[in-house]
Amino acid sequence: MGKSEVYFTNFRTEAFGDGLPTKLKKMIKKAGIAEIDMDGKFTAIKLHFGELGNISYLRPNYAKAVVDVVKELGGKPFLTDCNTMYPGSRKNALEHLECAWENGFTPLTVGCPVLIGDGLKGTDDIAVPVEGGEYVKEAKIGRAVMDADVFISLTHFKGHEMTGFGGTIKNIGMGCGSRAGKKDQHGSGKAHIVEELCRGCKRCQKECANGGLVFQEAKKKMSVDQNHCVGCGRCLGACNFDAIRFDNDNANEVLNCKMAEYTKAVIDGRPSFHISLIVDVSPNCDCHGENDAPILPNIGMFASFDPLALDQACVDACMAATPLPNSQLSDNMKKADFVDHHDHFRNSTPESEWKSCLDHAEKIGLGSREYELITV
Repeated sequence: MGKSEVYFTNFRTEAFGDGLPTKLKKMIKKAGIAEIDMDGKFTAIKLHFGELGNISYLRPNYAKAVVDVVKELGGKPFLTDCNTMYPGSRKNALEHLECAWENGFTPLTVGCPVLIGDGLKGTDDIAVPVEGGEYVKEAKIGRAVMDADVFISLTHFKGHEMTGFGGTIKNIGMGCGSRAGKKDQHGSGKAHIVEELCRGCKRCQKECANGGLVFQEAKKKMSVDQNHCVGCGRCLGACNFDAIRFDNDNANEVLNCKMAEYTKAVIDGRPSFHISLIVDVSPNCDCHGENDAPILPNIGMFASFDPLALDQACVDACMAATPLPNSQLSDNMKKADFVDHHDHFRNSTPESEWKSCLDHAEKIGLGSREYELITV
């Protein structure tokens, strides 16, 4: 496979000139979105509405810009995401929609309907074969996502506590999985508690939707019920004291490979287009009910028909950036025992790993890691 085209524009604007939403419209048109026949076609625009309490997710203005372009091309757009596996404000369609509305995503603000892809309880999914899948033979994808004629991803590129960064492949692969699909992807590793580090604060238990964490009153320590732990990693991100570890050393790698295969299931066989914005680069996922200070500066907006090339271009741009002060990344770099991985995302979260995702995505034919960056 040859080089893929990835289009880029920065976040600079001129006084009394076009705003960022207009700049995004121009960029995706330059990138060729009009080559897709959208006339009368249902067009799913997959994005993350943000957990309540988190304010680093993409502003609705960017979503409306994409919606406007789809409408210009005759499409019938809708914004979508699937329900989460963990407790929070997006675990069923009613709460998920209320969360989206509270975070600014309404038909009035974005100009199109907002649909939850896997239905009321996260059980409305369809089994989609994965061509060439090594870990997943059938991906469980939200039915509304698969019912669409055209698929567009709109991604907030940021850090992630397990997968290193949350980019286009994660937005599609994990995000479009139903609740069962998310469990399927997360289910490789099992957590365990390092008792001497556990403070008994119970914060991790609030993140567990499956009864995998059990508090021992006698010891005032948390423990893991291995029969119920699904390896989702939410507890890992919730613990401030490094008391939670994973028994399976390749759990992150397997998760990454499964995400790539789920992404292939979503986009195979129909037109797709992908957009990624490196802005408000929080160290953790937008699924968190909070967001920490950005670890990297705002870099720009990217677009491509190739989701793998898009992730590669975005991670390359991040690696070339200078870490921001007073962030998780810069704090880690000041520690006496700091080990430099020469990787901003691993330096921010050493337990994370992202390269296996892009390696596997290339192996299964999801796209190319070779790209030509075209600045608009």
